[in-house]
Amino acid sequence: MPQATIGLLFLANKKGLDMELEAKLSDLTKTIKEHREVLATEEAAKNALVMPFIQSLGYNVFSPSEVIPEFTADVGTKKGEKVDYAILSGGKVSFLIECKPANSDLTIQHASQLFRYFSVTEARIAILTNGVIFQFYSDIERPNQMDEKPFFVLDMERPKKSDFQTLESFTKESFDIERIVAEAGHLKMQSLVGKELEQEFSKPSEEFVRLIAARVHDGRITASIKERFENLILASINDLIRRKVNQRLTSALDASNPAEHGKAQKSLEEDSETTATEIEGYNIVKAICTRTVEPSRITIRDAKSYCAILLDDNNRKTIARMHFNSESAMQIGTFVGKEETRHRIASPAGIYDLQKQLLARVEELDS
Repeated sequence: MPQATIGLLFLANKKGLDMELEAKLSDLTKTIKEHREVLATEEAAKNALVMPFIQSLGYNVFSPSEVIPEFTADVGTKKGEKVDYAILSGGKVSFLIECKPANSDLTIQHASQLFRYFSVTEARIAILTNGVIFQFYSDIERPNQMDEKPFFVLDMERPKKSDFQTLESFTKESFDIERIVAEAGHLKMQSLVGKELEQEFSKPSEEFVRLIAARVHDGRITASIKERFENLILASINDLIRRKVNQRLTSALDASNPAEHGKAQKSLEEDSETTATEIEGYNIVKAICTRTVEPSRITIRDAKSYCAILLDDNNRKTIARMHFNSESAMQIGTFVGKEETRHRIASPAGIYDLQKQLLARVEELDS
C-alpha cells in the first residue's frame, strides 16, 4: 500500500477516535451541568463523573488488571495510605488519580498524596480532579518528583476541541508515556505563555506598553504617553481579535455554502460593527469604573445608532452611551436615572473628564 495512502488512513482513523472520545465525554458534560450541585461528596463525584471519565478513555473500571481503586503503596513511615485510582497499562502503573468532591476547588494542598505516591511508583502521570476539572501533572522539572503546576487542565464544563486531541494520548489504545511526557513539556510551556498573554491583553504591563510605544512613538515615553498607549493597545487587541473572528466566520460561510457567501458578506458589512474608536472609549470607561466594581462586570453592546456600556451586561443598567458614528462630532452620554446627558468630546480621551459622572452612575446602579 502506498505510504501516502497509509498516512491518510492513519489520519482518518485518528479523527474517528477523536470524534468517538468527544461523543463519550459530551455525555459526561451533560451530567455535570444537570447534577453538579448534588455531587457534594467525594464518592458521588467518583461514581458519577470520574469512573465514566476513565471508561471513556477505554479502560475497564471493573478489571483490577486495568483499574485499581483505593490503590495502596507504603511511603516512608506512612503506611496504608491510599490514592483513589491507579490506572495500569501492561501490568505497570501508568497514572494515578486523586479525587475530591465536585463542589470543591482544587489546590496544590489537595495533591499531597499524589506527591508522595509519585516518587515510589512507576507512574509518571498524576491527575487531581473533582470530576469537573482535571489537572494533569508529570515530572517535567525534576525526574521522579511531581511538578507543582499541571501541564494540562481540562474543564469538562467547557471543553475545547484541542482538549480531545490531548486526551487521545491517554486512552488505553494510544497510551505512550514517553510521547506524553515529551508533549507535556510543550503543553505546560504553552499554557504559561497563554496565561502571560491573557494578562497582557486584559491589563498591559508597563514593560509591554513601553515596548510597543518605543516602536511607534518618537520621543520620550512620559506618563501621559504611556497611559495613551495602554488604551491604544487594549483597543487594538480587541479590534484584531474581532477582525480575526470575522475572517474565520467569512471563511466558514464560504466553505459551507459558496453560493450564499456574497449575500452573507453583504449582511456582515451592513450590520453595525464596533469600531476601534468605540473599543478605545469602552476601555477608558472600564478603566474608570473598575475603581469600584470588578472589570468583568463592565460590558459593551453595539447598536446601529450608539454603543452602550452596561453593568452586568444588563440593558437596564446602562452606564454610558457612545455616539461615535461621526468622529468629527463624537458624543458620550452619561445618565442619572433614565435621563441621558450628552457631552461633546474631541477624542475618546475626553471621557476622562467625565469620571465623576461615570463613578456616580456605577454607584447608583450597584446600590
